[in-house]
Amino acid sequence: MDERLIFLTICGMGAVTYLPRVLPMLLLASRGMPTIVVRWLSFIPATVLAALLAPGLVCPDGQLSLGTHNIFLWMAVPTFIVAWRFKSFFGTVATGMVLVALWRLWL
Repeated sequence: MDERLIFLTICGMGAVTYLPRVLPMLLLASRGMPTIVVRWLSFIPATVLAALLAPGLVCPDGQLSLGTHNIFLWMAVPTFIVAWRFKSFFGTVATGMVLVALWRLWL
């Protein structure tokens, strides 16, 4: 493949990923958004995190696993409680890691 074509492809890919992120920021930077829109947007990070996390918890081996042998699902319950109660990212991650490590050590 020609080096010029590779360079143009990389530049095009950069523009395609950069423009959709920067244009809304430039267009909406000087405007205030309605309260309902701001409230709706505040739910997006939690929704994306749940969408990324759920398949790993309920399908750890690629198949639906809701039984007692699914360590990740059962250790997620106390981890979610810690996340909800303390709202600490580090504390939540540490809790999940320690619980899974202890479960594997003892069983």
